[in-house]
Amino acid sequence: MKRIIILAWASLLTISCDHELDIAPQASLVEGVITFDKEWVGQQLISSYAMLDGNPGYFWAPASNWALGDVASDDFYKGSSIDDQPQLNDVERYTPGTTNIYLSRKWKAMYEGISRANQTLSSIAIAIENGESEEALSVLGGEAKFLRAYYHFEIKKIWNNIPYMTEALTTTPPNDVDVWPLIEEDLLAAIAVLPEMQDDAGRATSWIAKAYLAKAHMFQNDFAAAKPVLDDIISGGPFQLVPYYHDNFNGEKDNNSESVFAVQNSVNDGGDGFINGNRGNRLNHPYASDAPGGGCCGFFQPSQNLVNAFKTDADGLPLLDTFNDEDVHSDQGVSSEEPFTPYAGNLDPRLDWTVGRRGIEYLGWGAMPGSRWVRDQSNGGPYVGKKHEVLKSQEGTISAAGAPQYNAINTPLIRYADVLLWRAEIHADEGQLTEAMNLVNMIRARAANPEGFVKNEGGTPAANYVISEYTSFPDRDYAIKAVRFERRLELASEGHRFFDMVRWGIASQVLNEYVSEEATKRVYLNGASFTSGKNEYYPIPLDAINAAKGALKQNPGY
Repeated sequence: MKRIIILAWASLLTISCDHELDIAPQASLVEGVITFDKEWVGQQLISSYAMLDGNPGYFWAPASNWALGDVASDDFYKGSSIDDQPQLNDVERYTPGTTNIYLSRKWKAMYEGISRANQTLSSIAIAIENGESEEALSVLGGEAKFLRAYYHFEIKKIWNNIPYMTEALTTTPPNDVDVWPLIEEDLLAAIAVLPEMQDDAGRATSWIAKAYLAKAHMFQNDFAAAKPVLDDIISGGPFQLVPYYHDNFNGEKDNNSESVFAVQNSVNDGGDGFINGNRGNRLNHPYASDAPGGGCCGFFQPSQNLVNAFKTDADGLPLLDTFNDEDVHSDQGVSSEEPFTPYAGNLDPRLDWTVGRRGIEYLGWGAMPGSRWVRDQSNGGPYVGKKHEVLKSQEGTISAAGAPQYNAINTPLIRYADVLLWRAEIHADEGQLTEAMNLVNMIRARAANPEGFVKNEGGTPAANYVISEYTSFPDRDYAIKAVRFERRLELASEGHRFFDMVRWGIASQVLNEYVSEEATKRVYLNGASFTSGKNEYYPIPLDAINAAKGALKQNPGY
């Protein structure tokens, strides 16, 4: 059945297209003849999925959250040069303004995803009114509600005080109401109708929605509510750890058994070659023409603090309290033409799948040559990122032909390792020390598989990798510290670190110690300070506040 309609929802949270921030209303003005059937609803739903990669924000709104989740933490420097992308300097120094493009574009991208999910739900209602089967559309509706919850979750963890936008709204709701119950409501509705499996990779299932429900409980420190959901996923879900750590960042092994939910990046797919590629990390390739991606801008450089965290003791365990007492030896200040011997001490093997270090094999591109791959060592240090780069053997296939800065490596949003470590957190908090240790050891046992080590050309380990499982967690405090440390090692550069520290309530303490120590190496951090009660959340973009005409209040301290 066809029906002539005009969709004219209020322009919620939007302003003129002439402005930098242009958040779409809950539906665009559409006039014409539309067939409201399952096919049309499905097309609208796919448009909401399309926003998972952060477009149209490009590298200012990446799904990986490398800027707001990692550069803002103790894991990564902005990198590049001091004068490139200066607004990211403000993120790194905890002084982001209300017009910061990394914030305005992220806000825009997430609310655009919400808008498209709401359009899908509105179209479902019209289609049912026109005679379509409600049962036939129920899964699509569940996917739309899952996506609406996902996008609101992203906004919530970044800004905290946010409006929850539904398809029924005609005015902008206030942002001084707790939206966690609304996120949970949408997730529960999705769980009730979604199948356990989907034919198309990357589409929401009941297990994915359960993982986000557990994550929502974890971010509220509601362990009692998270525990049964996590137990259900672990005991009955389809997920398991893959044998080798790097399989999670190999584009040829996307959507493996460890991938709970990921952005489905693709290149050479019949479109514009790279339009669906991993554009969110476009800036982050090493700065050299012979580097993966053909070289680019040199952003997103691992911190010395992060590299130090991968040191291990004689028993192969992390140095939980003393890891930063002495630096892993680097080639800081050493030209690529000068000789250099890599650090010979004990290291967790995950370091060299996460960080590019001078003299260590880099994904088949040869040994990382040092300063030649770094735009400005004096600014961003001697290291480069690694998880989001293609293997040399994948050049032109997993990377886009003619545009190698874009690749088809999926962006992991939740991995099964993430799920296991959430459950370990709860065990540790409840004093169930053996249970917490066993889950952490599952993660460490995989990392300790020598077949998964970075290897030299001759097949020998590229560094002195010494890693083992824990034999005991002596007390609750030790267990909590060990679990949190394992999250840092396992998930480094995946956009979680800053948000983890905020939910643990340790961001101010850890980050002020970090900038104090790092200022001796990175002079631009001199005077930087994390303000408790303010910097846990970012300022709401000024354009969004202006467009809402008084409905939105700015976050405290801004």
